[in-house]
Amino acid sequence: MQLPVMPPVKPMLAKSVATIPPGMQYEAKWDGFRALVYVDGDEVEIGSRNTRPLTRYFPEVVELAKAQLPSRCVVDGEIVIATGDRLDFEALLQRVHPAESRVRLLAERIPASLVVFDILALGDDDLTERPLSERRSILVDALSGVKPPVHVAPATTDIKVASRWFEQYEGAGLDGVVAKPLDVPYQPDARTMFKIKHVRTADCVVAGFRWHKSGPVVGSLLLGLHNSNGELQHVGVSASFPMKRRRELVDELEPYRVDSLDGHPWASWAEAEAHEASRLPGAVSRWNSAKDLSWVPLRPELVVEVGYDHMEGTRFRHTTQFKRWRPDREPRSCGYEQLERPLSYDLTEVLG
Repeated sequence: MQLPVMPPVKPMLAKSVATIPPGMQYEAKWDGFRALVYVDGDEVEIGSRNTRPLTRYFPEVVELAKAQLPSRCVVDGEIVIATGDRLDFEALLQRVHPAESRVRLLAERIPASLVVFDILALGDDDLTERPLSERRSILVDALSGVKPPVHVAPATTDIKVASRWFEQYEGAGLDGVVAKPLDVPYQPDARTMFKIKHVRTADCVVAGFRWHKSGPVVGSLLLGLHNSNGELQHVGVSASFPMKRRRELVDELEPYRVDSLDGHPWASWAEAEAHEASRLPGAVSRWNSAKDLSWVPLRPELVVEVGYDHMEGTRFRHTTQFKRWRPDREPRSCGYEQLERPLSYDLTEVLG
């Protein structure tokens, strides 16, 4: 492979802001795997956000790149999977599997799509020093003939349209809106763009915690919500604490620690079948099988208010933000019914 921009390249990033800034290019924030796709004839490589290779996990995307992208190019985009009229991140996670036979099977059963929103190289030309406005024009022209499941991400410079997208697109499983300055070059690993995401709160039961990797302080709180059958489902974690707060949490959680999982709602976490059914907190990490996911059980009596952006199925899509303890709430009252559900929106409308 000989391209003017060679792998590995870290993608350009975005920083969170509360409102949509004016005077920029606006796109949907896709909820998938960020992917830099390098094409040189029959050679295709796909790099992730952290430059890990994704090529082996998405053989169908490799074939799409050969068939539909320019014969020599580097593009930035997102690999997504749709179930019905919504993006399905859980289905995407299943594709990260060590067995090639399983990867091939899933590629046929739940094929992925590629949404392209930037271009770094075309032919012998390195485009990274060009402003976004020029790169966007080149991208639209170079990919004018693509067909689903390859898409050029819709974009607008109208902030009113972007605001409408922000409200509507969540119903199709998207993550918010990204605002990109029109005059900036492509800057790898720099937070030059802006992301605007929905912010909501929920009251959750704290039923366990994990130690921090640095030592005997709290790393994350394990959160639960009761389903319609009254079962406490593991729904995610709250983990972003200053070190001083991590030390304080050790003392605050001490009265609730238990020595045994007997009677604990997540007592079956060590059973592999339970991980598939309920996503319990002891599940092996798909990205790092050596990662320590052991946890300390707590009596499920503490309630915490957390901030979150959106749900993916029955779980918080991202790490939540600790707001405050809620001693006024009964743990049994913390269920899914409190969560705001966005109105459904057809994903095909988003993709045009």
